[in-house]
Amino acid sequence: MGVVLLAASCSDQGHSDQPNIIYILADDLGYGELGCYGQELIETPHLDALAAGGMRFTDHYSGAPVCAPARCILLTGMHAGHAFVRGNDEWGARGKVWDYQAMFDNSDLEGQRPMPDSITTSAEYLQAAGYRTGMVGKWGLGAPNTESIPNRQGFDYFLGYNCQRQAHTLYPMHLWENEERRILNNKFVPLHANLQEGADVNDPASYADFQLKDYAPTVMHEGALEFIGAERDEPFFLYYASPIPHVPLQAPQKWVDYYREKFGPEEPFTGTSYFPNLTPRATYAAMISYLDEQVGEMVAKLKELNLYQNTLIIFSSDNGPTYTGGTDTPHFNSARPFKTEYGWGKGFVHEGGIRVPMIASWPAQIKPGSETNHISSFCDVLPTLVEAAGGEGAGHVDGISFLPTLLGETQAPHDYLYWEFPAYQGQQAVRKGKWKGIRKDIFKGNMDIELYDLAKDRREQNNIAADYPDVVAEMEAIMRAARTEPSIDRFKMEQLGDVKIENVEARNRLASLDQSRVAILKDLKAHFRISKNTSLREAKNAERAIASLQALFENTGDYRLNSVPDNQKNQIRFIQDVNLAKQIFKMEITSDAIIIKAGSAAGFSNAVATLIGLIDEKITDDHIMHNPTWLVAAAELKAI
Repeated sequence: MGVVLLAASCSDQGHSDQPNIIYILADDLGYGELGCYGQELIETPHLDALAAGGMRFTDHYSGAPVCAPARCILLTGMHAGHAFVRGNDEWGARGKVWDYQAMFDNSDLEGQRPMPDSITTSAEYLQAAGYRTGMVGKWGLGAPNTESIPNRQGFDYFLGYNCQRQAHTLYPMHLWENEERRILNNKFVPLHANLQEGADVNDPASYADFQLKDYAPTVMHEGALEFIGAERDEPFFLYYASPIPHVPLQAPQKWVDYYREKFGPEEPFTGTSYFPNLTPRATYAAMISYLDEQVGEMVAKLKELNLYQNTLIIFSSDNGPTYTGGTDTPHFNSARPFKTEYGWGKGFVHEGGIRVPMIASWPAQIKPGSETNHISSFCDVLPTLVEAAGGEGAGHVDGISFLPTLLGETQAPHDYLYWEFPAYQGQQAVRKGKWKGIRKDIFKGNMDIELYDLAKDRREQNNIAADYPDVVAEMEAIMRAARTEPSIDRFKMEQLGDVKIENVEARNRLASLDQSRVAILKDLKAHFRISKNTSLREAKNAERAIASLQALFENTGDYRLNSVPDNQKNQIRFIQDVNLAKQIFKMEITSDAIIIKAGSAAGFSNAVATLIGLIDEKITDDHIMHNPTWLVAAAELKAI
């Protein structure tokens, strides 16, 4: 919990001068998935009414194209070039962090890598301004038993998912209420389970494991309503971080039935990512309409308690629409007017991935039916809330308060907005006025910048970088100056000059080999990454060695390597070489393959023992869809 030096300028004037604040964050909701933003198939009457009675932002941006960094930027006011969390980091070094049963048995496996205690969140600023603070929903910014949990980062009350992986089911076995687990009446269902073998995909009974008793969005919503009622006599801040409509596809049956009738027959989803669903389009629409219903119930509660007029409600989404789990977001044109397909929505810094809807309602202050094209971002939310609460300031942040815009006053603009994302091959982006600069495929060595004129080309179809070299140069200068090197290896981009500790450690492991037994013939200054996608080519006499290697992957990554054809890259290959003596092996490690040659079982075992000594003891990378990998320094080795 950071130290806050902040006073409420109107603390002696009573609650009436300080607005209640409710910030509602949808999860993976696209720019075009609300009626007031052009959605034609999914019904959102309560949010549409909120926009009609308040202000709609046309140029509002998330801080990042995926969950955790967006939430960090939202709560800390620092953009992606300065934020502590710049990507999803499941902190996989702890063990089986993607195993629901293991997490249930050991809470230390829950949660994401924690933020440092020195960071000050918006909740802490508002506590200092005299607010009672509550959060319901998905946290994703730290793990149980660390200092980076909601109750130790400024929230007086918390009910929800500590861990974003747990939110891959909306019927979890437990939620967290403050610092204790609340056990729910839901049985254990493995992460990403599918239909039973031989099940009838058209029989609703086949999907019984994915529609259980306690629906987490309902449980958390009830907690939010109770918090509003309990805190009615003091100014309060409620951060409502809904897991909807993030997959898996799970929704209240009444809404599913409504859209089944509206949409008609459809093909079931039985893919391997997330849970299967009998009516995927109907269920996806049902999730959004249910969230809309919940917003309506909160508004009704505020009106019942005579709090509505002086409550600032902001609604937005953490990033653009997803591409997986049976959502079929192109069918709904979910990022409209931007492109929705994979490569353009969630996970990418194109407009469909980071431009999000934002509605602000404050009947006592905001002109009904207003709209603004003020360019704003998640990093602006913290200073806005602090100013609205009457605070003296929010310290050093990258954001600019958009309270003047809400009040219809002159607004200071950003010089630029900056994003970086160390995943999906590495990305950077800058928005400066009408210009949008994007650098993609950084991990592949691409440093070219694409340039788009959003005033004429909001779908980013025409790269005009060659026509405006001066603008491109300005974008490049911003991309260089707007960032600091991340403190976490996972978020570093070596192509931008960052130095990864894991690579230094990999070289050190190579240098520490017992050179009385193994000769390092050549250090190739590269790295090989072992993942579940690495193929395995076996050889005679290598069975025992391979078994010991597979045991490592099973115990830590919970998978075995599979054999595939010879022409695959990223493979570990065992080759019988009868010319090598019994204990001798030769091993070549490059960025594409590990090739081990030996003439006997003993030689292969010696090689694998050496290889295991070069593999990091911890998982160094766990992708959003749980793909743990290990780093090995490249070299040519030979047993002496």
